[in-house]
Amino acid sequence: MTEFLSLAEAARRIERRDLSPVELLDACLARIDAVDARLGSFVTLTRERALAEARAAEAAIMAGRYRGPLHGIPYNLKDIFETRGIRTTAQSKLLADNIPAADCDAQEKLSAAGGVLLGKAATWEFAHGGPSWDVLFPPCRNPWDLDKDPAGSSSGSGASIAAGLVLGSMGSDTGGSIRGPAAANGVAGLKPTYGRVSRRGVLPNCFTHDHAGPLAWTVEDVAILMNLVAGFDPRDPGSVELPVPDYTAALTGEVKGLTIGVPYRWIEEEVPASAPTRAALDAALDTFRALGATLRLVELPPLHRYEDAKKIIAMAELYAIHGPDLRKRPELFGASLRYRIIAGGLIRAEDYIQAMRLRTELARAMQAVFAEVDLIMLPSGEPAKTLQPQPPESLFTRIGYTTAFNVGGNPALSLCMGFNEEGMPFSLQIAGRLFDEATVLRAGDAYERVTPWRDRRPALVG
Repeated sequence: MTEFLSLAEAARRIERRDLSPVELLDACLARIDAVDARLGSFVTLTRERALAEARAAEAAIMAGRYRGPLHGIPYNLKDIFETRGIRTTAQSKLLADNIPAADCDAQEKLSAAGGVLLGKAATWEFAHGGPSWDVLFPPCRNPWDLDKDPAGSSSGSGASIAAGLVLGSMGSDTGGSIRGPAAANGVAGLKPTYGRVSRRGVLPNCFTHDHAGPLAWTVEDVAILMNLVAGFDPRDPGSVELPVPDYTAALTGEVKGLTIGVPYRWIEEEVPASAPTRAALDAALDTFRALGATLRLVELPPLHRYEDAKKIIAMAELYAIHGPDLRKRPELFGASLRYRIIAGGLIRAEDYIQAMRLRTELARAMQAVFAEVDLIMLPSGEPAKTLQPQPPESLFTRIGYTTAFNVGGNPALSLCMGFNEEGMPFSLQIAGRLFDEATVLRAGDAYERVTPWRDRRPALVG
């Protein structure tokens, strides 16, 4: 099926002129019309704009003006990425009629590359409060099983890619909001190094932990998107001015000689992985060993210390962002986000400063481990569970495998590593050295080349 092509496959066919951008878009639109009323991955569909962009791409390509691998490719953006003239709501009643006057940095770059913007993808309210049923739109569902949770907060991005509605998306990640949905929906999603991809025009959640990054079906697709969106932006105060490599050129299929650290204490003692998840991880690690990589046990600070530092910082910054609206019109917030904002008002300046100091200590400890290994591998989490309301306090009490890499700022990738007995995806997380997304992507791509998981798509059951 045309809509189930990977981004890279579609790009190669478009460049050869044996696939029309209009034909590809029509297939995606037909798929959206068939399944998204049940899935709910889009909150705004820009059908007419996308048709105009696809026709323009087709005309340019036929005239010999091919721009590169995103030219004529349909994508969407998490609905916290501002888009000029297109509603950007953050799934909140506060922004029900918000029409930005300018595009975010990511949209500027993807549009310049000839991409076809198909709309805005579902999120949690302001990428933080959810899943919620009392906000602007109901929560998205998981295409592998509509009763299951697609995770958040980049829910619609992950679900729409897995379901074949778009070929790429941009999401955001403050504690796992790219990697969680990538894991739950069985797609690839990269949280780049802090400062590698501009957040200009992305509605903030936590200034010091927010990352913007791509999701797509394959790691190769993610690398294509990273080539377009990575780079210094002087208008993002967190952006870092460093050279950006060619990420697709790094995909050699080779991992021989790499040293992979496995934080067994995290997955055996602190947050023990379930037996099926552990078996899937062990099989993935065996695959890397067979490809010539070396495995080593590594010791990192306890997961709960990373969680504690991040949560105190995030709660304080969330309150700084939303406190004025909370005081003026609290009824426009969903209950989950309102509860979480209020908690931030209880954080003392002393707590915030000490958490920032702890963050520095924890980040340095992580970089010390990366001085000894090239990559760290562990699960992204457990397979998706039933979609249902979560107690707001669960954000403060749960401990997972993703937040530590937001605290450290290191790049981290989620990708599919098999399926459980219910047919829900397992997910491998690969983290790397600061600004070394290339090695992370190289390892993920090498794994995908020798495993069959990318051949399986959801049938939208439930």
